[in-house]
Amino acid sequence: MNDRVHLKDLKLPQELATLSIPQCEQLCREIRKIIISTVLKNGGHLSSSLGTVELTVAIHRVFRSPADKIVWDVGHQSYTHKLLTGRLKDFSKLRKEDGISGFCRPDESEHDAFISGHSSTAISAAFGMAEAMRLDGDRHHAIAVIGDGAFTGGLAYEGLNNAGKSSDNIIVILNHNDMSISKNVGAFAKYLTSIRRNSAYLDVKKKTEKILENMPIIGEPVKKFIKTSKSALKSVLYHSTMFEDMGFVYLGPIDGHNIAELEEALRAAKKLRHPVFVHVNTVKGRGYSPAEINPGEFHAISAGGYNAESFNNISFSNVFGKKLAEFADNDRNICAITAAMKYGTGLQNFAVKHGERFFDVGIAESHAVTFAAGLAKQGKLPVFAVYSSFLQRSYDQLIHDVAIDGSHIVLGIDRAGFVGEDGETHQGLFDVPMLITVPNTVIYSPSTYSELEMCLDCALYHTNGIAAVRYPKGTENITIEAENVDSYLLTGNGGKRLAISYGRIVHNLYTAAGDCDVLKLVKIFPVDEEVLDICMDYSEIYFFEEGIKTGGAAETLLAELYEKGYRGKFVIKAVDGFVKQAPVESCMKKYGFDKDSMCELLGTNRSEMIET
Repeated sequence: MNDRVHLKDLKLPQELATLSIPQCEQLCREIRKIIISTVLKNGGHLSSSLGTVELTVAIHRVFRSPADKIVWDVGHQSYTHKLLTGRLKDFSKLRKEDGISGFCRPDESEHDAFISGHSSTAISAAFGMAEAMRLDGDRHHAIAVIGDGAFTGGLAYEGLNNAGKSSDNIIVILNHNDMSISKNVGAFAKYLTSIRRNSAYLDVKKKTEKILENMPIIGEPVKKFIKTSKSALKSVLYHSTMFEDMGFVYLGPIDGHNIAELEEALRAAKKLRHPVFVHVNTVKGRGYSPAEINPGEFHAISAGGYNAESFNNISFSNVFGKKLAEFADNDRNICAITAAMKYGTGLQNFAVKHGERFFDVGIAESHAVTFAAGLAKQGKLPVFAVYSSFLQRSYDQLIHDVAIDGSHIVLGIDRAGFVGEDGETHQGLFDVPMLITVPNTVIYSPSTYSELEMCLDCALYHTNGIAAVRYPKGTENITIEAENVDSYLLTGNGGKRLAISYGRIVHNLYTAAGDCDVLKLVKIFPVDEEVLDICMDYSEIYFFEEGIKTGGAAETLLAELYEKGYRGKFVIKAVDGFVKQAPVESCMKKYGFDKDSMCELLGTNRSEMIET
């Protein structure tokens, strides 16, 4: 084979094993160029994928996917994996509508062993696969690749606890780069750093074993005794890690950018036929100096290469964060909580002004809710700012730890509604049906910045129990000026047709409504008695809801109206099923929330539409 190789000329991933180390290193440089150019154009997760290029190449050289199951935690570090598993031709369409996902999708490739998008799931999933393979007599491996940021989530430890007790062929690879999205926090991050910076004990292991191996007769028995004992001698000589204490063979730390060293460790792990924990040190953003210097800034970027979070731009997230910080200026009971999303949720200002009352709990949404409940029990006023799709992970805690006891907490639900290119795992479409089922919950959905500030005030000081304020990603888009309210607003001429909506799409409805009266809901649950009375006067009602139809605000209103005796026409336009990656504007059109689609459903002539 020629010294120079190119991705397009290789049968992948099979031919990776035939390459020399220098050829692999050259291939890694090509992969980085492709990832950088594609992500700068399409947007996506840059730093994390650049940090795992050599690691991914090594994994695919040692293991044989799809027979060996490679499970990527979150999946935002898997772009190299996509390039090595038959998706080079489609990689230019990464995160594009009708293109390939920015995360792992089993329906996209047989090499994507498990769906990804949320954190801390890989170990549990890989363990399940390893158990199934053991039951079937399959001697292949399940490999979980998980970042240290994901170890701030409790599910990772639940998986470790069970997998370590098994005799399965499971390998957990820790990609340790000291970062998640925000800087890693907590005791585990400090623990990993101590291992990363002090690898001298590995030399002690090797030297001790060599000495014992050279001791005639007694050396090998003593070596076995030390390894299997729980004595202080083992602790001194072998410096047992928590992973070993949980049942894993521990290998590391290993240079995550040295292919030869990585392969040596992975081949050793493969031979052991036992749960193995491989600790790999990587540099987030490797090979792209702006991302290496500021990996958090380049964790996720939008198309065109600028930061996806737009930290300094005006957005619903930043308006929420700034207003909360203002309230906290005069109320020392207000506390802010984030799950590793300080900048994404706009809480950076609060963190600077009120650092002693700002809590980043890591990627641990369930813990965040129960932690908030504990704060509330001691008289504090906790506000948990969280993405809609991540709040799903806290359903039990909302019911058991908050609602039953009637504790008052505030949820700032960011990324409500369509989010675009991140796709199914991140669309904020399920929070309303979820929260409606929880007693003692009030849900606000403002459509403007000023309504958001008003709703936050209501949530903090004029409600009890769980008070949720949900708002979309990005900026406000006001087409028709309307009065800002904290409950509802009816506009029209007293006709018999009523159009209802809430959140950002209500502005499209104002434009398209024509001769229909419009009811803008801001407090969408529980349903106000006045709203029911208003609806009873109309023979036709059309409800547009940027969320899941089943159990949503529209179905809830319909059920209550039916009990009240309403028998008129009631049409719901909402979302059924999961929504793939596509620009928000395309999602709006596909599901009937753009102006033209609303006009068509309402039977409004285009000439009657209010032009803006």
